[in-house]
Amino acid sequence: MCTHWSASGCKQKFKTIKMVKKEKPKLPPWVKNLYSNREYPDNYTDASFLKDLRTNLHVRIYTYPEALAGATVLSNQISCITGFLILFQLLLSDRVAPTTILVPSCAVTGIGYLCYRGRSLSLSLLGEDSKTLFTVVFFGYLFSPMLHTLTQAISTDTIYTMTFFVLLANLVFSDYGLDVAMVSKAISLNAAIFGAICLASRLLTSYHAFVLLVEAAVYFVLYPIMTEANWSPFFMVPIFAACCSSLYWISQPVLYLYASTIIFINFISPFIFVRLQQHKFNIHGPWDEAIVEENTDENLHENL
Repeated sequence: MCTHWSASGCKQKFKTIKMVKKEKPKLPPWVKNLYSNREYPDNYTDASFLKDLRTNLHVRIYTYPEALAGATVLSNQISCITGFLILFQLLLSDRVAPTTILVPSCAVTGIGYLCYRGRSLSLSLLGEDSKTLFTVVFFGYLFSPMLHTLTQAISTDTIYTMTFFVLLANLVFSDYGLDVAMVSKAISLNAAIFGAICLASRLLTSYHAFVLLVEAAVYFVLYPIMTEANWSPFFMVPIFAACCSSLYWISQPVLYLYASTIIFINFISPFIFVRLQQHKFNIHGPWDEAIVEENTDENLHENL
């Protein structure tokens, strides 16, 4: 290129190019601030962006016995619904008199109440609980003729379909000891009571309906309170045996369905869960959403 220029002209040109290169501004260092990186393209990713990457933070690895113990809580709720439906079938077929069901249930409930209260039981507390029990039983017996005929005009198939879905809602929204948004004791309880009212219209007399509603209160109100305070996975053994022995005389296909469901939930599902834990891969970094912690007595000094 210097053939048509003098040697001094070529040197001057190279000096000018060199000065232009030196005068090119140096990019500021990339920072984690959206409005401080205007000199960089939008799709630029700095090498320091992933230095705070963390994987599987706060992940707890469960053992098979722990997973099996947790699965029994769900199995217990399924067995609770199954036991209530067994009592309904006995009342519907009139195989057992309502009093034969009511008296042992009241005795077992009384024993469970004494075990639940334990040493905290006092005369004043017993009096308050007795008033509540008397009020519920009195109004339940008073309104049982009305509840018996409340849904009598609806077809039996529709009643059974509604009962299936509301009991399924009871199973879904029940409290299994997990702090999740979908847990709602109110929805779970209301769904179960609504299902009991639907089934009560299929029974013979209002007294049958009253006994079924009492059993619904025992199974879906008192029993969950008792098991939540004193649950043990070994309780599933007598519960499972009682349901299977009752279903054997009512319907063997339902027995096979119930037994296979409980076995799958209690043994196969925990095994699959434990095996799949090794594939868990959660990533955490600066892109995570900010979590606002509520100040309590325990973390107040740390947050300050």
